[in-house]
Amino acid sequence: MILVSGATGNVGHNVVTQLLEAGEKVRAIARNPERLSFPPEVEVLRADLTEPESLPAALAGVERAFLFPVPGATEGFLAQGKDLRQVVLLSSISVDDEEENSIGLMHLAHERALAASGLKWTFVRPGGFMTNDLAWVPGVKAGVVRAPFGAAAQASVDERDIAAVVAQALLDEAHAGQIYRLSGPESLTVAQRVRIIGDVLGQEVRFEEQDPAEARRQMVTYMPEPIVDTLLSTFEGLVGTTAPVLPDVERVTGRPPFTYASWVAHHAADFR
Repeated sequence: MILVSGATGNVGHNVVTQLLEAGEKVRAIARNPERLSFPPEVEVLRADLTEPESLPAALAGVERAFLFPVPGATEGFLAQGKDLRQVVLLSSISVDDEEENSIGLMHLAHERALAASGLKWTFVRPGGFMTNDLAWVPGVKAGVVRAPFGAAAQASVDERDIAAVVAQALLDEAHAGQIYRLSGPESLTVAQRVRIIGDVLGQEVRFEEQDPAEARRQMVTYMPEPIVDTLLSTFEGLVGTTAPVLPDVERVTGRPPFTYASWVAHHAADFR
């Protein structure tokens, strides 16, 4: 039995689907399992990593687990899962940043907790998620996407590729002890991504540069200020650069990662 936490998320949902396609027995857990829609073969349970009393049932009979970490709850999960054969952790490429930042430090703490647990581990460190661009849906519908640092480049990665690497790591213990750094197949600026969205949807979508101070005022309404400041500082540092394209998606899965255009086509209904 494989446990998938955070199963309502973009990555977790795809991990469940891909493990099921591989013929594995899967248990999906979430705080709000009523939001889950899986085939009947998937065992769905309500569990919350911040509620230790919900974890024994979630972990019963489980051999391997995908951990979508929750701040302050990782150590408790690992203590209750001390008999697990392997844990695959969703981390972040920000752990590799030369300068310390709040996002990297948060994920590094989860990695260190898992490494210290004595369990076999695999760290999956994606860069920017393509799904972050779903925040542009209202702008796409209006025909104008406003964002700061339009010349900032990223090689953002499709959630299906992140899930594919996670699934492979869960299916083969040869991946234990490995750290996988994930990107998409191309370096694209914010403005280029907006143009691709319009091209794929067959509609006019214009990019408009947003003042970073205005963006910050909006972002702090739904994200902690240290995270917002780290993100904006990171984006500013990416202006005029070319993002590195990393090989681990293809190395692990045996196929190239999905392009940004293919991701947009996959989410066309969301944008429309």
